[in-house]
Amino acid sequence: MVEQAAEKKENFFIKHRKTTALVLGLAAAFGFAPSYAVLVTLCSLLAAFVLIDKIQNLRQVAAVGYWYGFGMFAAGFYWIGNALLIDAATFGWLYPFALFGAGAFFGLFTIVPFMVWHKFSALGIWHKIVAFAATWVLMEWVRSFILTGFPWNPLGSVFAFHPVWMQTASLWGVYGLSFLVVCLAGSLYACCYGQKRGAVVFFAMLLFMMGFGVWRIGQYKPYAGEITVRLVQPAIPQQMKWNRQALEENFAAYIEMSRQKPLTNVDFVIWGETAIPFDLDRDWRHLQQLKEAVPPQGYLIGGMVRFDGEKAYNSLYVFNEEGGVEGVYDKSHLVPFGEYVPLRKYLPEWIKPVAANMADFGSGKKYKNIKINDYPAFGALICYEIIFPSEVVNPNERPSWLVVLSNDGWYGDSAGPHQHLAAAQMRAVEEGITVVRSANSGISAVVNPLGQIVAGLPLNERGILDVRLPHYLSVPTFYAQCRSTTVVMVMCLILCFLATYKKLNKILSTKNS
Repeated sequence: MVEQAAEKKENFFIKHRKTTALVLGLAAAFGFAPSYAVLVTLCSLLAAFVLIDKIQNLRQVAAVGYWYGFGMFAAGFYWIGNALLIDAATFGWLYPFALFGAGAFFGLFTIVPFMVWHKFSALGIWHKIVAFAATWVLMEWVRSFILTGFPWNPLGSVFAFHPVWMQTASLWGVYGLSFLVVCLAGSLYACCYGQKRGAVVFFAMLLFMMGFGVWRIGQYKPYAGEITVRLVQPAIPQQMKWNRQALEENFAAYIEMSRQKPLTNVDFVIWGETAIPFDLDRDWRHLQQLKEAVPPQGYLIGGMVRFDGEKAYNSLYVFNEEGGVEGVYDKSHLVPFGEYVPLRKYLPEWIKPVAANMADFGSGKKYKNIKINDYPAFGALICYEIIFPSEVVNPNERPSWLVVLSNDGWYGDSAGPHQHLAAAQMRAVEEGITVVRSANSGISAVVNPLGQIVAGLPLNERGILDVRLPHYLSVPTFYAQCRSTTVVMVMCLILCFLATYKKLNKILSTKNS
């Protein structure tokens, strides 16, 4: 009776395999920030492995992979649709498309790993586990550049819940962590099928990660340095940020908050993305007002829309106490449908009235370092540019720290800002570099080269934060030398080896006989 009930239950999940895969994918997303339910993600992958083992048809396996990815990405990216509700009258009807569109598109990237698992099943448990993990990493890498790329929430970012567990990213980046996540789930899968080595591998990986993390953190000396930054977070509601009647008030709020405490010991006041609502290249009156917020013999870093003829740029400006411009960075990696409309002239007629409300920003050059007097050079980034592994630092001319201006007010009180901060922490560990993040509504924070948050302001909380940057602004890492391309090459070699393993075995057996 018990066996019949178990078989009936198993057949039910196989019969409804797409729904099962969708639910498992939804569960996997709970491992990302802010919940960080890593065990749920591992169990989700484990259950998915068991499910596809029961399916013989490759097309059905591909469908399971797709719906697993659909669920994971739809749940992980649900907050994107919140941006459409800022102007609900114009864009609100697009909300379902944003909610399900993310899952529909990004679910395509999880099909291949599931198909590889099925193809490698004949070679044994560990072969298919490693092959799946390598393919998953390769698909995350493809996701980082295809159609301009969106490498948000790589699987390895589930370890951002504590700095100790992030430290191996200094060796192989977040993609290496993604490989480990899959292998951890695979080890549990091996245990379920009587492989005692599964438990050994599982705990060995955890012990290595924890041991390396504790060791690396112990090597770093967390002394405060001499550079003091003041992060200004006014938490202006996105609906009011560009309201014409509120522009003066918003600008005054930034200035007032910047002067809330004496500026004498502050080196840099840092505002968020597009915090300056006026074109100060031509607006002398507001430029004079801005000077009140610049520290004496210090600088103000803030976001502003820059105009060059008819072209607009989402820019970062550095002002001195005289109102002079010390440096400018134009955002290079623009957000599709946020900062430009891809293939605008080829859009169908029904969407063109909506697209007409979206501006097309110009794109600047990436890897911009700004050097001011005797201060260490910093790299400039705006908003989601921080999510791209190996693209935040100039490998030939490394800066000492990174300044990231952002505005996550579009997404409200959701998981988005927390995941954005997790990405900044991961880049800090990978590159071994201090990241200073200032966001209009949060989460503003200073992250040291170990991914530890030195100080921060909570989401949607109004306030200022004075922080002395770490004395050691950067530390060397193996990943910074090798970049993601090395990890990708290793994954390709793993797959090539596994693909030829059976043939190599036959050749060796023939020679020995």
